[in-house]
Amino acid sequence: MSNSLLTPTQVTRKALMILHQKLNFIGNINRQYDDSFAQSGAKIGDTLKIRLPNQYTVRTGKTMSAQDTTESSVTLTMATQKGVDLNFTSVELALSIDDFAARILEPAMATLAANIEADAFNMSLDVYNAVNNVSAAINFKQLLLAQKRMIDMLTPQDNNRSLILNTQDNVDMVDGLKGLFQDSSAIARQYREGLLGITAGFGAVYQNTIMPTQTTGTDASNCTVNGASQTGASVTIANGSAKTFKKGDVVTLAGCNRVHPETKSDTGELQQFVVTADVAAGGTSLPISPSIVTSGAAQNVSASPTNSGAVTKVGGAAAIYKPSLAFHRDAFTFVSADLPMPKAAQFASRQVYDGISMRIWQGDDIINDAFPARIDVLYGFKSIRPQMACRILSN
Repeated sequence: MSNSLLTPTQVTRKALMILHQKLNFIGNINRQYDDSFAQSGAKIGDTLKIRLPNQYTVRTGKTMSAQDTTESSVTLTMATQKGVDLNFTSVELALSIDDFAARILEPAMATLAANIEADAFNMSLDVYNAVNNVSAAINFKQLLLAQKRMIDMLTPQDNNRSLILNTQDNVDMVDGLKGLFQDSSAIARQYREGLLGITAGFGAVYQNTIMPTQTTGTDASNCTVNGASQTGASVTIANGSAKTFKKGDVVTLAGCNRVHPETKSDTGELQQFVVTADVAAGGTSLPISPSIVTSGAAQNVSASPTNSGAVTKVGGAAAIYKPSLAFHRDAFTFVSADLPMPKAAQFASRQVYDGISMRIWQGDDIINDAFPARIDVLYGFKSIRPQMACRILSN
């Protein structure tokens, strides 16, 4: 009786289904740029510039005052390749598709999916909007505060807003809301599955086991601003206490209030900034995002930080951030591209399923009756408009 072997397409399609089902962050962010890297005969390389919306100032009075248009962009780079390498026998290839997936593909693809999702979650460290609930259990108010920060930044109020809770935050939220009035089917789902439905203005709420925690720097809001009239992507600080900052730390600067994105009026609230690179003990330059802009169309703060004013960090010294993430689809983007097909391979296939392009390439080992194979994904990601997201820092 002859062997019944799986076709390349059957193997690849099953692998893609397993990978796709493991993702709920990548699956809910902008994926429109995949095609830019897959134009046959017109490939653009591994980078793509994404144009951001133009900004303008408004004139008061009848006298015309023409302004220049200064376009800005962010660069999306796709250069990360991850894969899983397999080695199976002809007997294993002869199994049914379900057995083959359960024994070989599913564990391999679950690991690959977890690593891709974890890698993409690094974009959360670009998010400077944060709800400070460190050392307390999350509650419904924190969701509303996250929604407020996104709305204040003019995030579209549509069905493209999502909320991903870490598993402890999900426990605390479901427990806190279990006694409130809710649609009967939704409240039943909370009891059966421990998951929230549509709530607090978010079109979808998920829980995720891969959400990374972060230990902040050793600074406990001891530093001060050193110098007046500072603008740009870094601030000179007096770090007399010789403490550290970590990438992803959220800080405010005395005297530096957030302004309305369009009217430029002072909101009376301190602008939040995220530290964009680690700062060693004794460091005097604090790299931040967004850049401090005090005038013009791109103005985002009311004034430069106050000289000798406090640099206040969310959380204490070496605090642990256990974030959940609220975001609009267009805050982030993820792309994958078609890897080239080997010309001489007897067994190779490439399939695209909902924006994830995967290639499986199998060789053969005639001596050991084995079929080594590799499954690869080439991808990239970028925070496009991090102001349209907010971290909720609890527990």
